[in-house]
Amino acid sequence: MSGDNGARTLIALIGLGIVNHTVLAGTRVIVSLQALSLGASAAVVGLLLALYALLPMLIAVAAGRFSDRVGVRKPMLAGSVALALAAALPAIAPGMPALYVAAPMLGVAFTVFQVAAQNAAGGLGGPSYRARNFGMLALGYSVSLFVGPLLAGFSIDHFGHRTAFALLAGLPIVPALVLASGRLALPGPHPRARVGGHGGMFELLADPKLRRLFAINSLFVLGWDLHTIFIPLYGTSIGLSASRIGVVLAAFAAATFVVRFAMPIIARRTGEERVLTTALLVAGVAYLAFPLARDATLLTCVSFVLGLGLGSGQPMVMALLALHAPDGRMGEAAGVRMALTQSLAVVVPLVFGAFGATFGLAPVLWAVGVSLTAGGVVARRTG
Repeated sequence: MSGDNGARTLIALIGLGIVNHTVLAGTRVIVSLQALSLGASAAVVGLLLALYALLPMLIAVAAGRFSDRVGVRKPMLAGSVALALAAALPAIAPGMPALYVAAPMLGVAFTVFQVAAQNAAGGLGGPSYRARNFGMLALGYSVSLFVGPLLAGFSIDHFGHRTAFALLAGLPIVPALVLASGRLALPGPHPRARVGGHGGMFELLADPKLRRLFAINSLFVLGWDLHTIFIPLYGTSIGLSASRIGVVLAAFAAATFVVRFAMPIIARRTGEERVLTTALLVAGVAYLAFPLARDATLLTCVSFVLGLGLGSGQPMVMALLALHAPDGRMGEAAGVRMALTQSLAVVVPLVFGAFGATFGLAPVLWAVGVSLTAGGVVARRTG
């Protein structure tokens, strides 16, 4: 697929991704703040956010292989429909039990959609367009990462948690209708996806280049997920409103948009490897500074700096992953990345919640800052 048709499809793909990712980003904020309003501890909030990733961790590789075999339309449609149903559940039956059910449903639904969308982006326009495709797709997610928390925060303050869930539940209906119409020229089944004889995900993990990319990606995920968990907890502890917490999260999203918008120029001048290592160093410094940010303005500024670092990582990881993945297995490689990503998304909230409740937030943030900085140093030396 190439030319104007591929460009139009990419634009549509970005639009669908923005809508569905807005739901994911927004519901994570609503789930956290509603749980806190119901008296939940930091450990319980961590558990709820871990549930977003538990089942996706288990099904991501299978979802990737499925999109290789049958094409991307069916899994993207199924993910959109499931996302709407999952977001509607806490609006229909508010309370902690609904949050415990909705969180894993939301995670699974978006994972099925996202893995297929990433597979589609890798197949549009040929190899020379992959970096652009993933950069534009990630740029779209920056928009939704900005809109989701803001929409969630202001909806909560003006209408309450239940209505906020209902508003977000209506959004995925649009992608579902677009995908059901069959008008998008999306990539179909890959002809080599049915060929047997490979070693599955362990073969991909054994590849040194892929393994290094997965490791670097895991560090970015650690920083990203912890920020999503930390801001509602820390913001509540220093007396910020839901709207102000949404602004802090939106500042992070705005930074990811800025850096991803400039990424084609940055990557050409510095190279993908240097972008990755510099991004880890910037993110590490931001985490070291977080415990020093004791008011809303400083917190917003540090969050913005963190977004500059972490926002530049994913497009480069995905472009290099598409470059090094075996032919016909891009969906599977994206699924392996997603499985590793979600495994961290399970562990990080649980560990952060437990350690944060026991020792406070600052030691955890400093430990993550040291880990990211050390990862950047090691990656630079081995790049």
